[in-house]
Order: sequence, then structure tokens, then C-alpha cells
Amino acid sequence: MPALPLSPYILTIVLLIGSNAFMTTAWYWHLRFREVPLWQVVLISWGLAFVEYCLAVPANRYGSYVYTAAQLKTIQEVITLSVFAVFSMVYLQQPITWNQAVGFALIAAGAFFVFRAPI
Repeated sequence: MPALPLSPYILTIVLLIGSNAFMTTAWYWHLRFREVPLWQVVLISWGLAFVEYCLAVPANRYGSYVYTAAQLKTIQEVITLSVFAVFSMVYLQQPITWNQAVGFALIAAGAFFVFRAPI
């Protein structure tokens, strides 16, 4: 593994947070700008998704040295939900409901079992 400025445990999470911030923006930014033609939305979103891939691919490469594939995917999903919740509340101004919070909590419970020692 190449020398890294941060531990691969931390670097993976930092890169995945950045990656998910760009992907969530790529998927949902345009909901506040419905007057923008769809073809322009697609092109802008592709540009954002390119940056997302530039962060996600190294995150998974470096993370593969210290996490299993299942653990990497679980980390990514938990980060995705966390980033989406913040984006939804701050940018879209749509609060998280109790039903959504319970659903997110159940997913977090699933993440616990992915990282737990085998039963």
C-alpha cells in the first residue's frame, strides 16, 4: 500500500464523505431549479458525478487494505444516508420525519451486524 497522509481507516471515510456530498448534490440539487432544462441538469450532474468518482474510487482502493468489501459498502451506505439527511434539511429544507429516522436507525442496526464478529 502506498504511503498515505492519513490512516487508511480515516482517509477512506473522509473520501467517502466527500464522494457522497458530490453524488447527493448531483442527484438532488436540481429539485430547487425546475426551470432549468433537463438536458442541462443532466450535464451538470454528470460533472458532479465525475468528481464523486474521483473521490469514491480511491476511497474504495485505500479502504480495501483495511476493510472487507461488505464493510466498505456498509460504510458508504451509512455515510450516504447521513449526507442525504443533512442535504435534505439544509438545502432542500425538508425535515427528516420520525418514520425516516426509524428507517435510518434500522439500517444503522444492520451496519452493526456487518462489523460485528461472525456469529
